[in-house]
Amino acid sequence: MKLHDLGEFGFIDRIAAAIAEKTTVKIGIGDDAAAVEPTPGHLTLMTSDMLIEGVHFDLNLSDPLTLGRKSLAVNLSDLAAMGAKPRYYLLSLAIPQRLDLEFLDKFVSGMMQRADQFGVTLIGGDTCSSKGGLAISVTAIGEQLPQLVVQRSGARPGDLIFVTGTIGDSALGLELLRHGEKIGPLISRHLDPEPRLSAGIALAEAGLATAMIDISDGLLADLGHILEKSAVGARMDLTGLPISDQYRKEITRFSEDCFSLALGGGEDYELVFTAPVLLKDRVFSCMEACGVNVSIIGEITAENRLAITAADGSLYQPRRQGYNHFA
Repeated sequence: MKLHDLGEFGFIDRIAAAIAEKTTVKIGIGDDAAAVEPTPGHLTLMTSDMLIEGVHFDLNLSDPLTLGRKSLAVNLSDLAAMGAKPRYYLLSLAIPQRLDLEFLDKFVSGMMQRADQFGVTLIGGDTCSSKGGLAISVTAIGEQLPQLVVQRSGARPGDLIFVTGTIGDSALGLELLRHGEKIGPLISRHLDPEPRLSAGIALAEAGLATAMIDISDGLLADLGHILEKSAVGARMDLTGLPISDQYRKEITRFSEDCFSLALGGGEDYELVFTAPVLLKDRVFSCMEACGVNVSIIGEITAENRLAITAADGSLYQPRRQGYNHFA
């Protein structure tokens, strides 16, 4: 069966049939708008991301199942960065005629897998045809108590800078894909990232993080947003960067500089956050309870600049600052 045989509403019904009922969804797919019941006393947090074929993904390098999983994961990562609990999402698709129903079924299946993993429910969206490539727009909706929401603006001089997991793996995985490789841990990090929701929520609810952001455009670019919003600077030590053994092994094929891609590559969807030095041990215990590795990579300063120090004590000048859509 082809998509045009189903039509727009037949395709929407096909998606709706796969959604589990949720008592807080009072009106779901099928009306002009959805209606949900908020948790009393909580703020509603909303975030949107677009993924455009040829800009964010290449269908020659990714499969529809993992593309569906990633499309939701990148939005859930934004909620994680504010300590929000995910509740619902909206999905809009602009679909070119060349994509068949099998592709779309796999894409939706991947997205539903990720949704089931984190208990988030699809409540609406839109579909239309595209005369260009596939366009995916997701709006994720979460909740949190007002006093627990973590913003980018709370970093203070003396706070330590932490980052979860390892960085640079996704960007290097993309390079490997572009050079014809199909499988491997670095490639998986790029195609199927895992949002750090448990870590973000735990840090918020324990009152540990003073500022937080997820790494989508690159560590330097995203840490820079915290520094700008908090009106502070930072010192970073390259020896503290969490870089995986696989990254160290493969990066030599592409660059003599081990750190450039890790600092500026992006799409790791790890969390970089700040916390007072006196809470350092609690941060490590909190992340251990979440099963997430965490590293200290620097310190917030009062100076309006970011200084990066190499192992020999010299200042490191990064070759790339992160991804910019309009550069």
